[in-house]
Amino acid sequence: MNLCSFNKQKKAGTVSETWVVLTNQIHFKSTVMKKVLSIIAIVSVTVVTMASCTSKSGTTNAVSGIDTTGFAEFQSYKAMEQMEQMAAYQAFLASNAAAKSKTVATKKSSTKSTAMSSETTNTAKKKGWSKAAKYSAIGGGTGIVLGAVINKKNRVAGGAIGGILGGGLGYVLGRAKDKKEGRY
Repeated sequence: MNLCSFNKQKKAGTVSETWVVLTNQIHFKSTVMKKVLSIIAIVSVTVVTMASCTSKSGTTNAVSGIDTTGFAEFQSYKAMEQMEQMAAYQAFLASNAAAKSKTVATKKSSTKSTAMSSETTNTAKKKGWSKAAKYSAIGGGTGIVLGAVINKKNRVAGGAIGGILGGGLGYVLGRAKDKKEGRY
């Protein structure tokens, strides 16, 4: 056994001894701290319990009927606000009903050489998308997808070109259908 190996063993022993001493001190401190905290917790719970259970004889802790936060006032304010909103809504509904009753359907009479007949048509504007708009949107979306699939080298350019062509073709077809139905 040479001198170098002896020194290594001695250093290793002192480090391990130091480690054992430190871990024992830490364990001791944590154990003591746990016991002290447990005692403090038990004492504080006992003191709070004893203080809350004792009461002077002859006095009662009744809840007074005084509204110190103004909650009753707040509730009455909210009730008034809701009533005002409901009245405004009912007035709005009444004005809409009056406006609808004033709208009169136009009557168009047509005469034929042999017989007379009258037709009733409502000239109210149609709501919703026109056929041109619908067909243009559908054609544009389909054109984007097909253009991107067909042009494999540059999908973005293919999608853009397909979208423009599809949207244009859809618009032309939809416009023709709108004209047939009399929308334009």
